[in-house]
Amino acid sequence: MKNEESQQGSSVKPHGFVDSVNCAIEGILYAVKNQRHMRNHFLVALAILGAVLLLRVSSLEFTLLAITVSFVLFAELVNTAIEICIDIVCPDFHPLAKAAKDVAAGAVLTAAVGAAVMGYLILSRYIFPHYREALGMIGTPSEMGTLVAILSVVLTVVILKALAGKGRPLAGGSVSGHAAVSFAIATAVSLKTADPMSSILTMVLAIIVSRSRIALRLHTFREVVAGALLGTLLSLILLLFLGKI
Repeated sequence: MKNEESQQGSSVKPHGFVDSVNCAIEGILYAVKNQRHMRNHFLVALAILGAVLLLRVSSLEFTLLAITVSFVLFAELVNTAIEICIDIVCPDFHPLAKAAKDVAAGAVLTAAVGAAVMGYLILSRYIFPHYREALGMIGTPSEMGTLVAILSVVLTVVILKALAGKGRPLAGGSVSGHAAVSFAIATAVSLKTADPMSSILTMVLAIIVSRSRIALRLHTFREVVAGALLGTLLSLILLLFLGKI
């Protein structure tokens, strides 16, 4: 029995540096395979690396970004390990187990917010001038043009809902009217102000409105995306056309 226990113990504990690294890599791969948030964090990290190469940030700024991204990934790995341990010890629901998982998730959220602030402070001064220039090239829509564009989006959504024969005017249907209108307003505000911060904030608000339709189970993800694309593209086309005439 002692020999078996010693063999089992030795099989769990890695031997040497290479085995330790392999175990660490296996842990990362496990988290990526089984945790959707971990995959999202890696995708964001890849996007930041691409932005760093494209924008040619300074060495100090790259170091700060690398530290913040690594901290988010570290927090997510620790959160995954805590969840696994809790599931082993307490497979059934327990309020303290839930509290432990919530606290661990809160640590990840705190790290992510800090990383977002750091990314904004560093990357915004590289991206915002080009974004402002692009908005200025499109032109500032008139008040009449903005009103016509938004009303056109509303009428188009109503027609699509009527043709599809699904849902109600304010709930359900082939496309999400809330997503279409909110993104149409965000597009109009972006062009009207030509201010990157105002554009980002209104886009975030449009995303929150669209996300609520999925959370309430009034629309599917595809219907919300269809509504967002409809509101953005139709309002953009109309505002560009009305601006020329």
